[in-house]
Amino acid sequence: MLPPVGSPLLTPAAPSRFHGSSTEPRRCRRCHPVMMAKTTITRRTLLAALGGVGAAALAGCDPARRPAASGPAGLLPDPLLVEFDGGLGLLRGGERQPIPSAVASADGNIILAAAPGDAGTDLWRVDAATGGASPRVRLPGRWVPQTVSGDGTRVALTGEAVSVTKERPVGRDVTPVLIADTGGPRRQLRLPGNFVPEAFTPDHSGLFVLEWLPPRAPDRYRVRVVDLATGEPGPLTTRLKQAIPAGAEEEMRGDGRQAVYAPNRTLLYTLYTHQPEHEHTRDRISGRPGSDVHAFVHTLHLGERWAYCVDLPAPFGHGPAEGHAMAVTPDGARLYVVDITSGVVAEVDTEQLTVTRVAKITSGSGSAHAVTDGRRLYVATGSTAFGVDLADLGGGIELTAGEPVNGLLISPDGSRLYVGRDAAVSWHDPAGGAELGRVDVPGLVGLRALTRSA
Repeated sequence: MLPPVGSPLLTPAAPSRFHGSSTEPRRCRRCHPVMMAKTTITRRTLLAALGGVGAAALAGCDPARRPAASGPAGLLPDPLLVEFDGGLGLLRGGERQPIPSAVASADGNIILAAAPGDAGTDLWRVDAATGGASPRVRLPGRWVPQTVSGDGTRVALTGEAVSVTKERPVGRDVTPVLIADTGGPRRQLRLPGNFVPEAFTPDHSGLFVLEWLPPRAPDRYRVRVVDLATGEPGPLTTRLKQAIPAGAEEEMRGDGRQAVYAPNRTLLYTLYTHQPEHEHTRDRISGRPGSDVHAFVHTLHLGERWAYCVDLPAPFGHGPAEGHAMAVTPDGARLYVVDITSGVVAEVDTEQLTVTRVAKITSGSGSAHAVTDGRRLYVATGSTAFGVDLADLGGGIELTAGEPVNGLLISPDGSRLYVGRDAAVSWHDPAGGAELGRVDVPGLVGLRALTRSA
């Protein structure tokens, strides 16, 4: 029996799309309907062409801007980076701007897009604040963007789009990679093996990659870093900046559920589930057997090039991967991991890289989503969204939406909670849940980030 998490369901005034609960006691309420699985950031989902984009856009024309159908409250207060059926897009006020075959910087403010052109690939940059695009540059060959540097100036492109958290690449012996910017190609690599680019070092001298093993029939992978001066991939270091001996590199086999960057973009946290009998690098070096841990947070320091795994206690990792979600506080000091299937949340101290608290929360089923403003953690699954006070990991409000939720975002000042639906975005008072506005957005499948205003 779970302890109470907060007050009873609220019934906001019209035109709220949330509705109140029945009189059934809180801890006996039945789970809400299962939400359809969605594509998350997870580490960065590569998207090809945006659903609803016309043939001209798919052929490489500049993304068209079109009005977003607005509800009674009118215009979006904040610009949003979102996911549609087949690609990224920007929502600003009442305007909808699809962007085909694109990847975004960690903060969502810079987008690098590509499209097939005559005898090559066109590459351009989009400023999320204004929607303005840079002049196009022609790249030789056919490429798709895979990951962008933290400052949005460099992009790594490959021959096929592969999500680093959701997909497995086809078997191959050599992986072509092109490093480019809006001035043109900077470096072309032919990496021996099966690699998927993941992130850049802050100084652009290195490219983190997932090396899939064995190359022709991949079933596991390890994180490595490619020296962009020599083109050679090599191992990371330990957290103590010690070289990892040959044969001791960590290999992952389970589900990479989600990835989030630290606010300063120096750390990348990736949540892995379904990892029984996994051996961390520290276990391989020490000779100790792997612990009975089914989930952990892989912490990658992009500047210092080390990795460390924070083990999560049971029941994390036992339930469906999509039932897990992460959120980091705006100051970067705490990371929260939710397992909605089991109804638990863990707090991680990002300085010590240890789990400091675990608490019970409302359980549910389906895909989980989480966001925090540093005072409260907001969690959604199915058609339910609720808040957890971070002071004691309890209390807060619980709301039931009439539609499946596919994403959560919180405004920088904490005054608006954005809720993504199948074909709409609504924003709410985080304290009580009252709906403050809503816009219809056909084809919406997820929320990615709040971008800076012009």
